[in-house]
Amino acid sequence: MVDLTGILGGPWAPPADNALPPEDQLRDAIMGSGLTPPKEILLDGKVHRFISGTKGSGGHDNPGWYIAFGDGIPAGRFGCWRSGIESTWRADVGRKLTHTEEMAHVRRLSEAKMLRDAETARKQEVASSTVEKIWSDCAAAIPDHPYLKAKGIKTHGARVTGDGRLVVPLFDHDGVLSSLQYIAADGTKLYHSGAQTGSRFWQIGTLDEPGTLYVAEGFATSATVTEETGRPCVVAYSASNLVPVVGLLREMYGATQDIVIVADHDASGVGQRYAEQASAKHGARMVMPPEPGDANDYKKAGNDLAALLSPPKDDWLVPADDFCSQPSPISWLVKRWVQDKALVMVHGPSGGGKTFVVLDWCLRMAGAVPEWAGLKVRPGTVVYLAGEGHHGLRGRVAAWKVHNQAGGLSMWLSRDGCDLNTPTGYMRVVDNVRALPKRPSLIVVDTLHRFLLGDENSAQDAKTMLDACGALMGEFGCSVLLVHHTGVSDEAQHRARGSSAWRGALDIEISIVPGKDGGPIQIVQRKSKDAELAEPVWAELTSVTIPGWVDEDGQPVTSAVVSLTEAPAAPKKESKVETLRKQFEAAWWASGAEDRNGMPYLTRAALRAKLLEDGCTEATADKKLKPGYPDQLIGALLVAEIISPFGNGWVVSNDIQGSAMMMSRGPR
Repeated sequence: MVDLTGILGGPWAPPADNALPPEDQLRDAIMGSGLTPPKEILLDGKVHRFISGTKGSGGHDNPGWYIAFGDGIPAGRFGCWRSGIESTWRADVGRKLTHTEEMAHVRRLSEAKMLRDAETARKQEVASSTVEKIWSDCAAAIPDHPYLKAKGIKTHGARVTGDGRLVVPLFDHDGVLSSLQYIAADGTKLYHSGAQTGSRFWQIGTLDEPGTLYVAEGFATSATVTEETGRPCVVAYSASNLVPVVGLLREMYGATQDIVIVADHDASGVGQRYAEQASAKHGARMVMPPEPGDANDYKKAGNDLAALLSPPKDDWLVPADDFCSQPSPISWLVKRWVQDKALVMVHGPSGGGKTFVVLDWCLRMAGAVPEWAGLKVRPGTVVYLAGEGHHGLRGRVAAWKVHNQAGGLSMWLSRDGCDLNTPTGYMRVVDNVRALPKRPSLIVVDTLHRFLLGDENSAQDAKTMLDACGALMGEFGCSVLLVHHTGVSDEAQHRARGSSAWRGALDIEISIVPGKDGGPIQIVQRKSKDAELAEPVWAELTSVTIPGWVDEDGQPVTSAVVSLTEAPAAPKKESKVETLRKQFEAAWWASGAEDRNGMPYLTRAALRAKLLEDGCTEATADKKLKPGYPDQLIGALLVAEIISPFGNGWVVSNDIQGSAMMMSRGPR
């Protein structure tokens, strides 16, 4: 007995007892694709046509087709020429097919496709030889045609057959007539049997004048659009034909042509779906009636179709004279520093004082303190989202109230942090802020790192956080202030840590620069998108004892508050001559601190050796030693009468400088 395992891929198994006959399986597949299947299914390997149930099918127009083979594993193809549907089919035999059967199935599908293509070509060849004669023999339509009267449209070059049906043409992109559509008085539509309709269209009106070109599905819709707008409208004849037709129009008229698709508002959503595909793929705009139906239905119902098709200009571009005719001053929470309804960032190194500065602004707003640094502060409610340091923050607020003798504060603080750039975290913030008695003027996020899920260096994660901040600003009509860190390197001290996306999105960016050697803090505005940069402000931290607060040892508790102060005096810049004198003195000490006649003396050789030791090239060292260069070492000191030539070098001739150097050397 022959072993079939290698051929069948395992023991053969008959179909399940409840499996449908292949004819019924094919019928169900056709129905599942949205087509109406024929009553009789033949698995004979021939092309069979049927009324598909699609819009416009009926009578002698049978756009549905199928090809099925009954021998072996039943399989084939089916579809609808009108709707563009095409699908492969294989019967369920209750088991996995063997490799040999899979190969046979592929060959059958290929054969079915060849038969379908041959049938299509044959039908089109037969049709193309007749549609031209039929079209030329048809009489011009008259306005009293029942269909035209029912739709309320003009003839637009449509014709009529001998039996009274309206006829409209379908052309290819070269203007060659490919098919005809016959429209009965009751609106029933049929295509000429076998003629090609895909990517075929008819343009009502001309593009002699520049402007919009409309595209719609049916003849009545397109005619209505043209009559309403005075602009040409292309008849695509079906929803599925919108995509290829709009593509052809884009090729024909170029990328700058304004193309508007007027979609049918049908219950199935097919018209909208294909119109959206064509719009996205080929760069066309799309409009659709807000009510079920097409543009013709919309107009007949008494609606303003013109407004739908050509909406009024949105005044996106306005004349510059009008734009600047009315003042639009910037609104501020803290004048020149914290803008209203803006995204602000304050950054600085850890421990640099940034939270003290931000708290001072917030508490002045919440406590109705009218000014800061001589600038107006607008009273308002503040929400402070604190992600860390709550124990210290409690003392800072208390100390500020004592120092500023403030009363009640219109300010709320979070108990902990959350991931603001996640739906859960965002809604937690929104729900709590909505519950407040007043809408906030300012929401502070301190620090950004504690409220961000993700990587601050990632532009994508930064975007999600910026989107969340923008949503808060839109929800509450407030500003959002982010407190952030700077990098660790010296060159990163004046910019925020992380992605450059942060700075690009900010309206205002502020740096907190710690003072050197215990000096005052500098508050520097780095960016102000809508106004001139504010002048820097200087501040220092003042210790405040909080009444009634004691630590575990009974000692009074203190905290710090920000106090504004004067800018530190700029260090006196050393003159160039003094710098060169010190260079000369250093070489004198290095050479043994010789003297002549009680004054410091330095040989040329010793000075040159010191210059080379310090990194000068020989050419540079020689130049510094020449008296003819008044901007160089020896020339400048000679001009300033600090040194004079002596022997093989120079002696310090300035009594004050010379005496100071000799006193430093001491007696020998």
